[in-house]
Amino acid sequence: MPTFQKSSSVSRMMRGSPDEVSVDELVNTAVAGGIDEGTALDILQGKLDSYKVMRAAHEARLKIAGEHVTFVVNRNINFTNVCINRCRFCAFRRDPDDPDAYRMTPEEVGERAAEARDAGATEVCLQGGLHPEATFEYYLEMLDEIKSQAQDIHVHGYSPMEVKYCAKLAGEDIEDVLRELKRAGLDSMPGTAAEIFSSEVRKRLCPDKLEADEWEHIIRTAHELGIPTTCTMMYGHIDSPRDWIDHMKRLRRIQEDTGGFTEFVPLSFVHSNAPIYRRGGARPGVSGMTDVLVHAVARLYFGPLIPNIQASWVKLGVKLAQMTLHAGANDLGGTLMEENISREAGAKETESLEPEEIVEIIREAGFTPVQRTTLYEPVKVY
Repeated sequence: MPTFQKSSSVSRMMRGSPDEVSVDELVNTAVAGGIDEGTALDILQGKLDSYKVMRAAHEARLKIAGEHVTFVVNRNINFTNVCINRCRFCAFRRDPDDPDAYRMTPEEVGERAAEARDAGATEVCLQGGLHPEATFEYYLEMLDEIKSQAQDIHVHGYSPMEVKYCAKLAGEDIEDVLRELKRAGLDSMPGTAAEIFSSEVRKRLCPDKLEADEWEHIIRTAHELGIPTTCTMMYGHIDSPRDWIDHMKRLRRIQEDTGGFTEFVPLSFVHSNAPIYRRGGARPGVSGMTDVLVHAVARLYFGPLIPNIQASWVKLGVKLAQMTLHAGANDLGGTLMEENISREAGAKETESLEPEEIVEIIREAGFTPVQRTTLYEPVKVY
C-alpha cells in the first residue's frame, strides 16, 4: 500500500468570524491537505454559509477528482440475514427460527456471482449476518465458489465485524485470518461496521459490535497485507456533529499512515424500520441540507488524502444524491442488482439501478459518467 505524508495539521483558518472565510480559502486549504477539525465542526454547526461551503466543496472536488462522476456495476450478495448480534439500528437481522430467515450455500453464492458477471458486473459485494452455525470454512468456501464460477469478478467482501467473527470461529489471530481470506479470493473489504466510533454512542447503538479500536486494527492489518478497503460513517441517529468530526479524524489518521482507503462513504441513517427509532431512542435521520453538508465537509476535510467521496443513492435517494455531486461527492457507488439491508431499514429507493439509469442520473446532474472498477480504474466513459 502507498503511504501518504502526514498533512501539516492544517491550521485553524478563522481569524475572526467564521463567515469571514472565503470560498477560495476553503478550496485552497482543502486542496493543500484539508481543513482542520474546528472549521469542519463550524460548518456542521451552521456557522458558515451553506451555499459558500457547497461551492467550495464542489470546486475542491473538481481540482482533486475531476469533473466526471464514477460508478461500479456490481451485485450485493447478503448471504444470510441470521445474526447473533442485535444492533439497534438494524432491521435486516433475523433469529434462526424466524420464518423468513435464510442462509445461502457457498454454491448459491457462487451462482449469484456468475449471474452478476454474465450481466456485466465487475464486482460482487459479499456481506451478511453472523450466523450462529457458521464456520470459518463456510466463509472460505464462499470465496472459493465465487472464484470457481466467476473467476475474474472482484470480491469486495466481509466487513471488519465479519473478519473478527471469522477469527473467533477459526481460533486464529486477525492477520492469519485475513491472509487466508485473501488467499481464497478476497480482493478488497468494505469499511462498514464502523458506524460511529464514539464509545458512548456505540454502547447504545450497537453494544454487541466490535469496538472502534478493533475496527481500526483490522483495517490497518488489511492495508498492511495489501487488501484495500473503503471507509464509512453512519450518522443521524443518536450522534452529534462532534462525533462525526472525531470519526473522520480517526479515518484521516489511518489514511495518512496506510493509504489503504479507496473512498469515504457517508451513510445517512435510514430510520423507518430501525428498532432504536421505533422505540423512541433515535431521531429520524437528519435534514437533506445536513446530508449535503456532511458530504461537503468530507471533501474539504479529507482533501486529496481520500480523493473519492461516494454518495449512497440507496440511503439518500437519487435526487439528494444528485445534489451532493454539486457539493463534493464524485462517485455514486454501485448498481447493486439487489440490496436488502437498506431496504429492510425502510429506504424508499428501488433495490437496484441499471447502468443506463445511473448514467442518465449522472448526466442529468451535469457530469460525465464513467464506469469504474472497485479500485477506481476506468472501464468506460459515456
